[in-house]
Amino acid sequence: MPVHLLVAFFCFFYYTRSIMVNDTNTTEVESEKDADFEIKQRDIAKHPMEALLKQKIDAGMYIKIGDIVDGTILFREGNRLFIDMDARGVGVVFGKEFYEAQHVIRGLKIGDAVTAKVVELESSIIEGYPELSLKEAGKEKLWVDLQEIMRTGATLTLRVKEVNRGGLMMEHSGVVGFLPVSQLSQKNYPRVEGGDKEKIFVELKKFLGKDFKVKIIDVHQDEGKLIFSERELDNDALRGFVNKHTIGECVDGEITAIAPFGAFVRLADGLEGLIHVSEVDWQLVHDPRDVVKIGEKVRVKIITIEGTKISLSLKALKDDPWLAFQEVIKKGDTAKGTIVKFNSFGAFVKTVFVLPNGESREIQGLIHISEFGTEAKMLETIEIGKEYEFIVTSVDLQEHRMSLALSKKEEEKEEHGEGKK
Repeated sequence: MPVHLLVAFFCFFYYTRSIMVNDTNTTEVESEKDADFEIKQRDIAKHPMEALLKQKIDAGMYIKIGDIVDGTILFREGNRLFIDMDARGVGVVFGKEFYEAQHVIRGLKIGDAVTAKVVELESSIIEGYPELSLKEAGKEKLWVDLQEIMRTGATLTLRVKEVNRGGLMMEHSGVVGFLPVSQLSQKNYPRVEGGDKEKIFVELKKFLGKDFKVKIIDVHQDEGKLIFSERELDNDALRGFVNKHTIGECVDGEITAIAPFGAFVRLADGLEGLIHVSEVDWQLVHDPRDVVKIGEKVRVKIITIEGTKISLSLKALKDDPWLAFQEVIKKGDTAKGTIVKFNSFGAFVKTVFVLPNGESREIQGLIHISEFGTEAKMLETIEIGKEYEFIVTSVDLQEHRMSLALSKKEEEKEEHGEGKK
C-alpha cells in the first residue's frame, strides 16, 4: 500500500476514534450531571424549604389582613417560624411577632396545629409570603371563644376579684368582666330598703372571693367589654319550674328573708318567690316578721309568674275572715276599735265583732283623713294603741273594705276636751 494511503487511513482512524471518545466522555459527564441534579432534588425534597420554593400563590386572593387562619408548623429556621396554611399557602412568623410568642413557640414542633392572625400580606423577610402573628391570633381567638360561650349559653364558675358600687368584677381566661347588681340572682340580690347605694355596696362586699355560677350575656371586643349574669341561671330554672307548675298551684318552701314589703320563699331548683306584705294575711300586716320567721317551712299558693318573678300568697290558703262577717256587719253598726297605724290617707283601726255563734273576731277598717279635715287634726284627735268607738260608714266584704268614723259619743268627748291627752 502506498505510503500516502496508509497515512490517510491512520488519520481517519484516529479522527473517528477521537470523536467516539469525546462522545462517550460527554455522555458520561452529562450522566454525572444528571445524577448530581437528582441528588440535589432529593435533598431539596427532604428540606421543608421545598414547600416554599414550590409555592407561587398570590396571597391577596385568599387572605386579607386581620384574618384568623388555621395551619400546621412547617419548620423553624432561627427566629423564623413557617406555617403551612394549606390552600392559603405558607406564612411566616418573625421579628417582634416571633419574640412576643416565644413562650408559645417553645412548645411547638413540626406538624403541630396552630392558629395565627394575618398582619401583613407580604413579609419583608421572605418575598411573597404573608406575615403572621401567633400572639394576636391568641387574643382574637379568645374573644371568638367568648362569643361562642355566650351563643351556647354555657355556665361558668368564676371567683369575685373585686367589688364596686355597681356590681362584681370577675375574670375568665385573662379577660376581666363585670356582673352588674341587676344581673344577680334573686338569692344574692341585695335586699336594701329604698335602694340605698352605700348599703348595697356593703352587701356586695360580702361576695369578695366567693365563687359564682354565671353566663356571658354581652361581648364587645372593640370596647373590651365582657358582661356576666347570674340571673340568667334563674331564667333557666324558672323555665323548668313553669313546665312543672301552674298558677293557682300550691307548693312548699322556706322563708329565706323578710323585708318591710314582704317575705322571700325558697322554692324548688333554688328559685325564690315573694309573698308581698298584702298576701301574708287577710288582716292588715304592718311587718311580715309578726306573721312569719326566717327558716320557717310554709305552704304557699302561686298567684302570678311574670318574667323572673314568682308571686306567692300565704293568705290564699287561709279562710277568708271577711266571709264570716257577711251577716254581721252592716252600715250604721257601732264597734270598739284600736288605732294600729297612720298613713297619708287615714288611720287603720282593728275592730272586734261577735259572730252569731258567739265567737269574737278581729277585722280591720279605715277611718279616712277626710273625717278629720287635715292630717294634723287627725293626729291631734286620735293616737296609736288607744281604743275608740266607731260607726261603720260603708262595708264591702268582697273587696275587704270597711270605712269607719268616730261615733257621736267620741265626737262629744273631743268637744268637751276628753279626747287625746
